[in-house]
Amino acid sequence: MRTNDGLRSAPVLRARLYALIREFFSARGVLEVETPVLSAGANTEPNIANFSTTFSGRSDSGPRERWLRTSSEFAQKRLLAAGVGDNYELGRVFRNGEAGRRHNPEFTMLEWYRVGWDHLRLIDECVELVRAALAAVGRQSTLHKSSYRELFRVALNLDPFIAGDEPLRKALGDVRVDPAGLTRDDWLDLLLTHRIQPAFPPDRITVVFDYPPTQCALARIRAGDPPVAERFELYVGTQELANGYHELTDAAEQRTRFVRDNARRRERGLPELPLDENFLAALEVGMPECAGVALGVERLLMAMTGSDDIRDVLALDFARA
Repeated sequence: MRTNDGLRSAPVLRARLYALIREFFSARGVLEVETPVLSAGANTEPNIANFSTTFSGRSDSGPRERWLRTSSEFAQKRLLAAGVGDNYELGRVFRNGEAGRRHNPEFTMLEWYRVGWDHLRLIDECVELVRAALAAVGRQSTLHKSSYRELFRVALNLDPFIAGDEPLRKALGDVRVDPAGLTRDDWLDLLLTHRIQPAFPPDRITVVFDYPPTQCALARIRAGDPPVAERFELYVGTQELANGYHELTDAAEQRTRFVRDNARRRERGLPELPLDENFLAALEVGMPECAGVALGVERLLMAMTGSDDIRDVLALDFARA
């Protein structure tokens, strides 16, 4: 049970962090925006579970079933396509399925976009913000950057771009999982989360960039040998805080990825979800070249306090909401 001290301190630290974030972006000329929480389109990503609700009144404004956003990404990109320019949103998002020490079904996401930047340039700004937040509570951190490929080579002595399924399984060592239905990317994710990530030093910011193209999400793919998804993830200690992309701007390719997501959902026995046609229409009009990143505010608060329990940084967690 949370104490009254915890109930008082969590909102105070959050307010301090919000003020720091707003000052950080104001100094850089990045506009704060606010976008809808309910959407006619859902997040088709098979590993993310959506909440939905039904509008009960009279309306000629499209489908009655609406989806609570899992991210503000699609709406912010529509603003980019409309010419708003660099922007950020600090807002509530919702993901179904898990509640406890590491997850709360509603949480706060900081998401921002920089026009004309790539993911490598955005890494530096993301690190700068995280370091400023840690410094606000007297915490210092070292920094380590690594490509995804080099990370696996150094930690496990294997090349994640060319290694077969059997070497990937063997590299798990004594980690036991049910292999039924697991894809190659599932094995790579298990290696990252169970073998590599737990070894990240507690006071280090670790940035991993340039992922396998099969893990592109909404990032563009850079041609090469091998091709890579221009994506990064940022960790403080063993906790992942942020996921960023050199953003895909091709509407046809984006639609293809959404359709592929729904195909994977069918394979897993999950319902297909409606595509965000408003977002796809904005891409058709044209979104500027940009990089964007989503950062979990609760994860950052946990890094600031040294906690490994998300409930420590929430005024009222899901069990008491």
